[in-house]
Amino acid sequence: MKVKIFDEGHEKDLENAINKFLSEMTGDVIDIKYQVSVSVFSEEQVFCFSAMIIYN
Repeated sequence: MKVKIFDEGHEKDLENAINKFLSEMTGDVIDIKYQVSVSVFSEEQVFCFSAMIIYN
């Protein structure tokens, strides 16, 4: 069993990174965990889109 972690600042970037990884991987996906976090820096909102793929 292995894991691959993705962390992007925009949801489309995360989507592209995951789709690229899935198209190149050999093996079976066991699970995908997805998380969004947001924080405030000065007067700006900062988003973090992350995912963990568990696979064989």
